[in-house]
Amino acid sequence: MDVELQINNGATAATRFVSWAPSPCRIRVTNPSGATSPTVNVTIAGVSSASGGVVVFRAGATGSFANSLTLPVPTNGTTVPFFVAGRFGRPSVNNGDVKIEARVGATLVGSVSLMVRIRKNANALTAGERDRFVSAFAQLNNQGLGRFADFRNMHTNVSSPQAHGAPGFLPWHRAYLLDLERELQAIDPSVALPYWRFDQAAPRIFNRDFLGVSNALGSVQFNATNPLQFWKTDGVQGINRRPFFLTTSAPPGVRTEPQTLALGTQYAAFQTMEGNPHGSAHTSFGGSIASIGTAAKDPLFFLLHCNVDRLWAKWQRQNGRFNPALAASFANNGGNPIGHNLPDTMWPWNGITGGQRPPTAPGGSMAPSPCVSAPGLQPRVQSSLDYQGAVNATSRMGFDYDDVQF
Repeated sequence: MDVELQINNGATAATRFVSWAPSPCRIRVTNPSGATSPTVNVTIAGVSSASGGVVVFRAGATGSFANSLTLPVPTNGTTVPFFVAGRFGRPSVNNGDVKIEARVGATLVGSVSLMVRIRKNANALTAGERDRFVSAFAQLNNQGLGRFADFRNMHTNVSSPQAHGAPGFLPWHRAYLLDLERELQAIDPSVALPYWRFDQAAPRIFNRDFLGVSNALGSVQFNATNPLQFWKTDGVQGINRRPFFLTTSAPPGVRTEPQTLALGTQYAAFQTMEGNPHGSAHTSFGGSIASIGTAAKDPLFFLLHCNVDRLWAKWQRQNGRFNPALAASFANNGGNPIGHNLPDTMWPWNGITGGQRPPTAPGGSMAPSPCVSAPGLQPRVQSSLDYQGAVNATSRMGFDYDDVQF
């Protein structure tokens, strides 16, 4: 007898990625040889490699997760649904480092390898995780000729009103990060965006093997094996970044995580974090990252904003602020600028130009995911709120943070 396990309801390697939020899965008998009844009880369980991810299971959309699950599966090929999630605190390090095995009694009848793919603290990445991320990012840039040019052109002074200074700041940047992350995953599906926790020392980020070390002129230096040495934007090779603090410590004057999470339980209060810690983290440096119009030229921008998004995700979890229909979840008075109201589609993914929108819309629609359908090719502001599918499972966006539980 043989069974097939479909992760995220897909049978290809591209769908075999899970996070803390439950992923819908299916099992079916593909070869009923040896079966003596219309159904057979199949037990599924996770088997992890050393330091690998760990997965847990449940039969329905609600209820507790368990380390194993027994399902009655028809032998006629009909699929049976179940759900799988990463066990909080046990993400993967490598692609395929956890396996789901299906057994009938003691007999192995099917298996599939997968990854608990989670956004992690960049300062704590393994050398392998760091190198895969750096390699994918360098390929996306392709010495200024790659797809990254669109992301550079999405975040400029002209486009700033779409992304800053109003309630859509956090939703827009969440969509921006997700789009870029999906492009990185098209290069290497094991990669997730890491975050720079700017209220803590991060010497392993400001390192020649990772995001580089600035010289006295602000030119960022890399080791000869680091492909970011060929980084190019706006036709100019290199990165200019001048830290105003010792990179063996955290920058001063930036709100800590506890201070940020204590800004208030209403979104209107919390969104003031756009100034501090967000703005203060940017202006802890001279160079391109210090100004809106040039910040996205520096790869550090994306790690900085990944932490901004993580703080929002933590605030959402702490206060139950995932539901767009809940007034406390978003400052939606109907009079926000275009692109900052819950029903508004977001530029540039909507392709709308002119008027209150910028004159161009680089990059096209949102990159699709083989694992989830949200937030859609033309996301709305409200699409970004329920990123874990806490209110509606179909809103799940396919990413999680290492320290934000579902």
